[in-house]
Amino acid sequence: MEFKPADRISAVSEYYFSRKLKEVARLNAEGKDIISLAIGSPDMPPSPATIQTLCENAKKADAHGYQPTVGIPELRNAMAKFYKRWYNVDLDPATEIQPLIGSKEGILHVTLALCNPGDKVLVPNPGYPTYTALSKILGQQIVNYDLLESNGWHPDFNQLEEIVNDKSSNGKFRLMWTNYPNMPTGGRATRELYQQLVDFARRHNIIIVNDNPYSFILNRDEHLSILQVPGAKECCIEFNSMSKSHNMPGWRVGMLATNSTFVQWILKIKSNIDSGTFRPLQLAAAQAYENSDDWHTEANIATYASRRKIAEEIMAQLGCQFDPTQQGMFLWGKIPDSIANVEDLTERVLHEARVFITPGFIFGSNGERYIRISLCAKDEKMQEALNRIKELKN
Repeated sequence: MEFKPADRISAVSEYYFSRKLKEVARLNAEGKDIISLAIGSPDMPPSPATIQTLCENAKKADAHGYQPTVGIPELRNAMAKFYKRWYNVDLDPATEIQPLIGSKEGILHVTLALCNPGDKVLVPNPGYPTYTALSKILGQQIVNYDLLESNGWHPDFNQLEEIVNDKSSNGKFRLMWTNYPNMPTGGRATRELYQQLVDFARRHNIIIVNDNPYSFILNRDEHLSILQVPGAKECCIEFNSMSKSHNMPGWRVGMLATNSTFVQWILKIKSNIDSGTFRPLQLAAAQAYENSDDWHTEANIATYASRRKIAEEIMAQLGCQFDPTQQGMFLWGKIPDSIANVEDLTERVLHEARVFITPGFIFGSNGERYIRISLCAKDEKMQEALNRIKELKN
């Protein structure tokens, strides 16, 4: 007998980190002690009240049954209060919020709900690889738009107009993926950018999906949401995640916010794919949304600011240039002209200095001359990585 996978399997490759982490595990098994500065997985715990709420509710005998796909009211209400508190955005918790099992799940459900096979999807280059991979799996046409350092890693709206007005190919533009503060580049959100995106969406009947998990990391300024723009809710969906802002990556709690019609369409898909999250976990997440301002300052600013200084020293040791105003939990830097290929640098750093950093090409062709350093390692580990790289340079 001979079996073959579905044709869609050939459209994608194994996720870079899934593949590379196998190599790192092998090197560690050989005693190499690799320091990983690659993945954005916060290494700090959630607030004590969050963990206590989970433990207390998990002990209850009636807490272990199936939960509604829409999420429990306590969590939806907490999400609405979170948006009002930090973004001054009003959301109806009953109809304009949908809890998610992380944003990656949301990318799948939104695409299934809003795109047909053959439809066009605008995807940033560089950008989160899952935007591209899931659209390929589901049969959409990927149309990349450029993000360039010279433009602050913001879209070029003249280019976008040319793209959507090009009638040389079939297919309707349905979605545009955006992500600010940007990953991987650290490009900052601005009110003007969000206003331009909403205007673009309304004029071209395209739904903007803004992925917004990084607005608390190294950000002492006003927290921005695309939903702050008047009329945005009619044509935009915003993702938010607790993974980065609340140190809960393994908990898999996120949300989307938009108009009630879009929520219902997405819920039709989601309710046929998964069930509601464990109730004690939802209650704990609701508690986490009430974390104090001081907790956010310590977890999301003070801790990462200390690590960021070391990451900047690593960039300098590698001869890379970077924008010191970038936000988020990564540092994005341009490699020296003397290095022909970014992997020449990252592979040497991995195998000779035993430090794992990310080559920018995995995020798209506009990332081919860049590297990304994660801030998700303790200061002492980052300092050890710096010391190893100093030895490598000598």
